Amino acid sequence: MEVHKLMTDLRKTVAIVGVDESDEIGKVPDKSNLTHHAEAAYNALDDAGMSMKDVNGLFTAGTSTLNLAEYLGIEPSFTDTTAVGGSSFIIHIAHAMAAINAGYCDVALVTHGEAGRSRRSRPGGDAADPGSQFESPYGFLGAPINYAMAARRYMHQYGEDKTRQAMAEVAVATRKWAQLNPKAYMQDDMTFDDYHDSRWISWPFHLLDCCLVTDAGGAYVITSAERARDAKKKPVWVLGAAESHDHNLISQMPDLTRTVAKNTGPSALERSGVTHDDIDLAMIYDSFTYTVLATLESLGFCGPGEAPDFVANQRTAPGGDFAMNTSGGGLSYTHSGMYGMFLVLEAVRQLRGECGDRQLDDPKLCLINGTGGSLSSTGTTVLAVD
Repeated sequence: MEVHKLMTDLRKTVAIVGVDESDEIGKVPDKSNLTHHAEAAYNALDDAGMSMKDVNGLFTAGTSTLNLAEYLGIEPSFTDTTAVGGSSFIIHIAHAMAAINAGYCDVALVTHGEAGRSRRSRPGGDAADPGSQFESPYGFLGAPINYAMAARRYMHQYGEDKTRQAMAEVAVATRKWAQLNPKAYMQDDMTFDDYHDSRWISWPFHLLDCCLVTDAGGAYVITSAERARDAKKKPVWVLGAAESHDHNLISQMPDLTRTVAKNTGPSALERSGVTHDDIDLAMIYDSFTYTVLATLESLGFCGPGEAPDFVANQRTAPGGDFAMNTSGGGLSYTHSGMYGMFLVLEAVRQLRGECGDRQLDDPKLCLINGTGGSLSSTGTTVLAVD
């Protein structure tokens, strides 16, 4: 029996009722990771019309909930530190939904905070770790190199020129959305020439293929349907979710051109009772421009090798017919190290009609897909408003 057949129907049993960033995002050299967590947490609770005393479920990644709960002064009855990269905060939606429906908590606070741009230390490595033994000696030392190898494989299979143009389409379209977002780090115009002329990072990636590195925090509050109906703002319902991962090391990825979203996308849609054609907004993790191409195909919005045609002619830019990454994404809005949190914030704001100049026309359904590690993990969630 397939995994997605086993799940109980949990549509609209929980809702996201509060979202926000930390007080300042971008370059904030005087604030720690925990400060970003805390500021975002209090801001999201205020957005929900709640306070810290209402919280009895705590979720995060990148730090321990021991640290976080102590810093916030709470004693949660349920705690979750699932950490599988940037997708973790999408996956936390499903975990919170399960915990709330099981009665372990009824108000879950999910936080992220990372001084990615300003931190003065770097995590050490374990010499016994498989990556240290079997990848690092051969030059696989970080995300730009790992993702570049996957992009090269895609180019080999489907054509270098069309893939290059598709990556440019994603970068330019995303910048146009960022220019409509006052919180976005990058506001300058970007032309196709700017993209192609930007410096090389790891072939085939130019600088403008790569996400930002910023300081930022974000948080959201998710609660039971009963409590959500009394929230300060319109509840954003969780229809369905799915998660998976199929490797850790990039050398062990089963197919460099397809992520495990090939499983989580169909599962999340089925659990939600909707199809691709019902989706009004797609929030797609964009650690690199290539991540978007591989994800769109894996989710089933288009077939293998078809993403370059799917995003052609600025289809995903403002005014296009496929709204995607309307905040400006990790490429131009913010990316502190694990971007999934910020996909959720924008999705909720769009569905509540709070996005100002970049607001879509009455969206009802949003699909969010987070990617973590070296294209390793995926969390897919469908959100809706009445």
